[in-house]
Amino acid sequence: MEDQQAPDMPETTDIFLWANNTDGIKNDLDVELFLFNKNYTPYSTNFATELNAQIKPMFLYDILGFVTMGAGTGLSVRDFELSDGEENTLLRTDLEKVGRAETLLHLIEHERHDIVEFSEQEHEFKRIKGIVAKFTDPNDKDKKFYVIKMIQQGNVLKGATSWEFRDGKFGAFAAEVGFKLPSDNQVLVIDKDIFVFNQTKFERLFNYDYKKQAIADARVAEIEQQYKLSFPEGLTLQDMVRERKKIVTKLQKLEVGGVTQEQAVEYADEMQLDIMTDDAGAIIIMDGHDLDTFVSLINEDYMTSQITGKRYEIKSKKLLDEPDGEPPRG
Repeated sequence: MEDQQAPDMPETTDIFLWANNTDGIKNDLDVELFLFNKNYTPYSTNFATELNAQIKPMFLYDILGFVTMGAGTGLSVRDFELSDGEENTLLRTDLEKVGRAETLLHLIEHERHDIVEFSEQEHEFKRIKGIVAKFTDPNDKDKKFYVIKMIQQGNVLKGATSWEFRDGKFGAFAAEVGFKLPSDNQVLVIDKDIFVFNQTKFERLFNYDYKKQAIADARVAEIEQQYKLSFPEGLTLQDMVRERKKIVTKLQKLEVGGVTQEQAVEYADEMQLDIMTDDAGAIIIMDGHDLDTFVSLINEDYMTSQITGKRYEIKSKKLLDEPDGEPPRG
């Protein structure tokens, strides 16, 4: 009897082979720079020709050197979610697991016509979170990768409040904004793989807490089994949850199933909450507001005061002991 083959798994990038191949064409690669803000909105930018000599060394050459040297010193690649702080290890995760990174790169790749050029007057550099360098092989436009770095506002100089020292004297800082580009390796994206060179900065760049997200993903699966929900075409519960940090946090302690679908709908009506159902009885989740309301309902975050009759959303709940003389419920 022949052994059954396991289902095909998507191949991950061989980072060592990639580094070897990229090193041979590094001087020919085209480069584009994008800024992105705290909402992960990308902005296009231009750069002066004199920066050509700095961009590739700052964004690419150190990464290639690190990986190439690592190939000879036993550097291993380990999944980010399974890592336990091992030494001489490069962390990797799937792009689809990091929703904010996936969305950012999708906008750069597929919504270029909607990306505007950054302007300090309109967009304010103080809102910028990071910078993306997109590298493309001019002979094969499908061969591309991204290097992403976090911009720390403590390294930003505002023209109106900064001085420059030139030719032995102080003078007014001529630029609108200046900043010190991070020199460390942080994040590299190749196809569907994210390689993490600096775990702390990667997590801060994309607000990625994999332990929290893993728990939230499990809760989402339980919710999908327990409740009938309806979403706009192309959206899923998983997609919406990953874009709402406060929902991810709330799902950490949510006990799914304590409130039935019928109870949730009835109580939403009683509390005059804006929750609707479709013809099949599924609860309609159109946007983040609907999702917040639904999760708050099944988490029993709403109450009516028995004294004043006013309706409240409970921000923090502490379970009290049963009143004297009352048997425990349930």
